[in-house]
Amino acid sequence: MKEFKYVVTDAQGIHARPAGILVKAIAKKTSDIKIKKAGDTREVNAKSIMAVMSLGVKKGNEVIITAEGEDEEDAIAEIQKVLEENL
Repeated sequence: MKEFKYVVTDAQGIHARPAGILVKAIAKKTSDIKIKKAGDTREVNAKSIMAVMSLGVKKGNEVIITAEGEDEEDAIAEIQKVLEENL
């Protein structure tokens, strides 16, 4: 299992546009990919735009993304790229 932590810097947090970009980027990955907001017990499917948006991530919140499966390293690398470019 691979893990990546990221502090959101976008003033609007994770809203529809960046959530959609994230979901689209990892949709074809075979790994089980989860995302959660630090301090929250809920962990949701990162391949679901509604689930990602339901976390209510705001600017300054840390998110923790985990990937487990055959392409977990590629999935985490893609997620890191998307978050750093869009959030």
